[in-house]
Amino acid sequence: SDDPLLSLLSSATEDPNKSPKETGFHQSTRTCLERIREALLHHRWQEASEYMACYPQMLEDPTNGTAQHYKELIWRLSTEILHHHPNSKMEDYNNIYERMKNSGVRHYLMICLEHSFHLMLNGHIEDAKRQLSVAESWRHGKESASQLQTTKLIQAYRSLLDYIIWCDKKSTLSDDHNQDMHNYFRQASVNLKEILRNPGVWDPFILSYVEMLEFYEDHSQALQILNDYAYDSNFPPNPNAHVYLYQYLKRHDCPDKKMSKGALKMLHLLVPSHELMLEYSSFLLQSEKPDIQKAFGVILEMLDFACWRDNLDVWKILPFLEDWKNAVSELMAVRKDWWPALHFTTFHASRDSAENPELMEVKASLTKILCPGRTQRFISQHFDKNKDMVLKKK
Repeated sequence: SDDPLLSLLSSATEDPNKSPKETGFHQSTRTCLERIREALLHHRWQEASEYMACYPQMLEDPTNGTAQHYKELIWRLSTEILHHHPNSKMEDYNNIYERMKNSGVRHYLMICLEHSFHLMLNGHIEDAKRQLSVAESWRHGKESASQLQTTKLIQAYRSLLDYIIWCDKKSTLSDDHNQDMHNYFRQASVNLKEILRNPGVWDPFILSYVEMLEFYEDHSQALQILNDYAYDSNFPPNPNAHVYLYQYLKRHDCPDKKMSKGALKMLHLLVPSHELMLEYSSFLLQSEKPDIQKAFGVILEMLDFACWRDNLDVWKILPFLEDWKNAVSELMAVRKDWWPALHFTTFHASRDSAENPELMEVKASLTKILCPGRTQRFISQHFDKNKDMVLKKK
C-alpha cells in the first residue's frame, strides 16, 4: 500500500515464523497490534484507543533492536486514532506529541512540525510558533542532509506564522500595532526571502511575502521575487507561478505589456485549458500586429477540453475570426476526426437549443467554417427545434 501507516503496520505484524527469537511478550504485543489494526480498519476508534494504551510497552523491551521503527509506529497510530476519536481533546494531542518527542531524536523535528500544524488548524497560532521556534534551534549530533532540509521547512513555516500574526495586526491597525507589524514583517522576511534558494513549489510562502512587500510598497522587490519564482530554471514547472506574476502585473497596471503577455504565454504552454487563456487570446488580438492564427489556436485548445464545451464567453470570440479561413483550415485539419463529435452532433444541437439558445446561435453560425460536414444536420436540428417551439407557442 502507498499509505505509510499501513506499510508500518504490515511490517510490524509480519509472520512470526520470520522471527525465531520471538518470546511470549513479543507474541502478546503482536496480537495487541493486530487488534489495533483490525479496529482501525473498521473505524472502531474507542476500541483502538484502549488497545493503544497497552501497546507502547513494546518500547520497554530491552531485546528490541528496532525501537525507532516502533516509536514511529506508536506516534502515527496515536495521532491517527486521536484525529478520529469523537472525544479527543487538545490536551491528548499535546501529551502524545511531547511524549514522542522525548522518546528519541530521530523524528523530533517532524513531530514538532506536525504538532505545530495541529495547533495552527485549531487556532493556536502563538503556541504553534513557539513549537517551531524551539525546533528551529534544536540540534543533535552531526547535522544530516535530511535534518537540514527539515530545519529549512520549519524555518519557512515559522515565517508563515509570522505572516499570519502580521495579518491579524494589520486588520486592527493602530499606532501601537504599526511597530509590532513591522517587527513581524522583518522576522518573516528573513526566511521567506531565502526560500528561493531552495527549488520547490512554495506558493503560500511566496504569496505571503509578496503581500507584505505590496503593503510596504516595495514593488521592485515583489516583482523580482515573482519573476524569479516563475522563470528560475532550477524550479519545477509551476503554472501558479505565472498566474501570480500576471495577476500582480495586472493589479499594478504594468505598462510593460510584453511581460504580462509573456507570463500568459508560459501559462498557455503549461495549462492550455486555464481560464486566463481568454485574456491571452485578447492580448494576441489587441497587439500592434494581431496574431489571429495564434489567438484562434488558443481558443480552440480551450474548447478541446470538456470543461469549456458549454462556455458562451469562449465561443463568442470565434465569430470575430471567421474571415480568417486559412488559419481555420490549418488548425481544424488535425481535429477533423474527433472535434465535430465533441461539439457538433444532433444531440448537442438539441440540448443547446433547449438549455442555451444563445450558445446554439453562435455555434450554428460557425458550423460551416469549423465543421463543414456537419452543417446540414446540426443546423437543421436547430431550426427543427425552433420551429417546434414556435408551433407550441401558437
